Amino acid sequence: MKRLLLAEDEDVLRMLIMDTLEDEGYAIDEASDGLQALAAIQENEYDLILLDYMMPGMSGIEVIEKVREMEEKNHVKILMLTAKSQKKDEEAVIEAGADYFLAKPFSPLKLAELVEDILHG
Repeated sequence: MKRLLLAEDEDVLRMLIMDTLEDEGYAIDEASDGLQALAAIQENEYDLILLDYMMPGMSGIEVIEKVREMEEKNHVKILMLTAKSQKKDEEAVIEAGADYFLAKPFSPLKLAELVEDILHG
């Protein structure tokens, strides 16, 4: 079973995403801010990390930068979820080290399809 980390500070959206992806058979850990996300990443192995861009404590960009500095975690795939959907924002996310970018609002089913593509090609 593939293990995912979902870091999203909006409770309702986090629950919706978790329900959708759990229904697809993924094991999901959750974090409600960037610091919790970083702690979970340091403690666990994930196949995919889904990060909100704007979170309390530490932004998604800051989390990505920290993960990419960790040699043993550098391989993990990262999908940034964000309401910042301008081209410059997408470029900043990719430049920071994210592998994928999905602008909010998005369909939970579209997210599930993207996660499937990322993890199973």
